[in-house]
Amino acid sequence: MTDILTVAEIESQFPSEWILVGDPDADSSLDVQRGRVLYHSRDRDEVYRKAVELRPKRFAMLYTGSMPKDTAIVL
Repeated sequence: MTDILTVAEIESQFPSEWILVGDPDADSSLDVQRGRVLYHSRDRDEVYRKAVELRPKRFAMLYTGSMPKDTAIVL
């Protein structure tokens, strides 16, 4: 994909998927606002492998679904 999409557009087009976003535009809190969808999949590991393959200079990973209540996220 070559179009720059907002996070809302990404969420509506790819529900409950992991998204590799190239050249993300973020706000002062580093929340992604828009970017180019480089790859998407329901399988997180597949998106990670694609990131390693493509080696984008600047990228972000987004998940467009909701996390279960007892999920811990480690950065």
